[in-house]
Amino acid sequence: MYTRTENPLHIIQEVIDNSADEALAGHASVIGVRLHDDGSVSVVDDGRGIPVGIHPEEGVPVLEIVYTRLHAGGKFDKGSGGAYAFSGGLHGVGVSVTNALSTRLEVTVWREGHEWQMTFVGGVPEGGLRKLGPSGGRTGTAVRVWPDAKYFDDAGIPVAELARGLRARAVLLPGVTTRLFSDKTGQDQAWHYTGGLRSYLDEALGDVERVCAPWSHAGFVAAGDETFAEGEGGEWVLVFTAEGSVVRESYVNLIPTPAGGTHEAGLREGLFQAVKAFVEQHGLLPKGVKLLPEDVFARSSFVLSAKVLDPQFQGQTKEKLTSRDALRLIANQVRGPLELWLSTNLEAGRRIADLAIRAAQTRQRSAQKVEKKKGSGVAVLPGKLTDCESTDLSRNELFLVEGDSAGGSAKMGRDKSFQAILPLRGKVLNTWEADRDRLFANAEVHDISVALGVDPHSPGDAVDLSGLRYGKVCILSDADVDGAHIQVLLLTLFFKHFPELIARGHVHVARPPLFRVDVEARAKKPARKLYALDDGELAHILDKLRQEGLSEKAWSISRFKGLGEMSAEQLWETTLAPDTRRLLPVALGAVGSSATQERFQLLMGRTEASARRAWLEARGHEAELDI
Repeated sequence: MYTRTENPLHIIQEVIDNSADEALAGHASVIGVRLHDDGSVSVVDDGRGIPVGIHPEEGVPVLEIVYTRLHAGGKFDKGSGGAYAFSGGLHGVGVSVTNALSTRLEVTVWREGHEWQMTFVGGVPEGGLRKLGPSGGRTGTAVRVWPDAKYFDDAGIPVAELARGLRARAVLLPGVTTRLFSDKTGQDQAWHYTGGLRSYLDEALGDVERVCAPWSHAGFVAAGDETFAEGEGGEWVLVFTAEGSVVRESYVNLIPTPAGGTHEAGLREGLFQAVKAFVEQHGLLPKGVKLLPEDVFARSSFVLSAKVLDPQFQGQTKEKLTSRDALRLIANQVRGPLELWLSTNLEAGRRIADLAIRAAQTRQRSAQKVEKKKGSGVAVLPGKLTDCESTDLSRNELFLVEGDSAGGSAKMGRDKSFQAILPLRGKVLNTWEADRDRLFANAEVHDISVALGVDPHSPGDAVDLSGLRYGKVCILSDADVDGAHIQVLLLTLFFKHFPELIARGHVHVARPPLFRVDVEARAKKPARKLYALDDGELAHILDKLRQEGLSEKAWSISRFKGLGEMSAEQLWETTLAPDTRRLLPVALGAVGSSATQERFQLLMGRTEASARRAWLEARGHEAELDI
């Protein structure tokens, strides 16, 4: 649940993260990793050392609790002088998972003038905390881990990926040295970047020609802000290139976010608004050309390091930031300084603007070519379809929305420039065994096909997709059992009768939240609305609120009975806005096409009632029912 199991790298990174948090807090200057001959790995830092005193409530050493208890780390205690105000921890689990998945783990601490050691075997403490002698003035922590091979697909550590992570931490922590040594190969590498993000991006881009000099900046919230906590913000370096591949790396509290997230969306928004303002101020936009965020963003390379208090991530492995406030936080910090930089570097501003305008012109020409292919014989679109203005397939989205009331909220909340809404009344026909010639007898299926501009087809058919009107087809239903049923019926329709749309990645499922948590204002922190996708996320949000010191009376929980209960603004923020929504692409899984065909036949076939009953009896206990 809390880690990746391809190899043990992630449980080693949890230990490295603890050392990096010490460095981020200003208490460590060296982080060293050693790969031993016996397959174990050591991580050493010169920080303050993990506390070794007795926990006042538990009656055992704090060191033991850190390595054996879930949700017991100091990262959540934001008010304590010993806690990390900005850490990467989402779940508060960290090194307790490292211990749980290791055959043996040894911790040595130099603290309070002494050297201490504790050993864990199979996750269980062995022999208690031992005082070995004086520390000789040294402080810090050394952790040696023997990963348990039975939990991982491959017991080996990917050295190149480990090295990249250590180098990234040296970049993000200017003045801190990271080092990697291997007993087996004799590899000994050290990284120390005094130039920080800028020198790292220059190295990553190599000889690629820059349109202008890089722009680097750091922006953090000052004390007294009514929306964000003091110290939140980020630092970044941004550069534009005319051709070649782009480099984009982002981090949150030193944690790499390879899948991006709301902090990257904030950078894009701030960049777009600043460049757009520059273009308008100097009258650079040709007539008939509309500038979009992707036009400005297309040729940008950046390294972004964000600091966010209590970050929320998608999944426990922290690959994508989902904290909605981070978008506004980073956008606010980027826009003003960039507008100032562009106005004082006019030549650079004009080159960036020219790059964006040419991208917009190319995009619009491409959209016009697609429109010409459609010909003049266009079917009359369904009357209940609320269409979008754009004809650009790369942007257009069609939302198939459950119910007229939800459709009304979606129509008001959408971005009409590229989002179309088609409300569906009731449940769509089970089309698994429906004859293709009889499909259009069902009004909902007829409207979907006409709105898409694609005729039903079978796998292997020569399909004409030139009439396709939307690049994304998004199923939007309630976050309950009925909504899940509607999803299945629509996925059945697309898999059986529009398989090419799935094969080419056009079909998606939107995931609206099931709960809303209203948190009352406290001190200088305004009232908040937090959304949870399911019971698990709700439990996590409530856990975080308790860790903030709030009582149960400080919040109220609302459960959405359906999309129709959401206001247009809520639906936009949680489900429609490209930068903050959760949209899952639909594709064939690892089981392949034939196995998927068999499963659909079992679940949707009219003659499979007895087999379906047997399958439910055998597997029904695995379902997480929302009753």
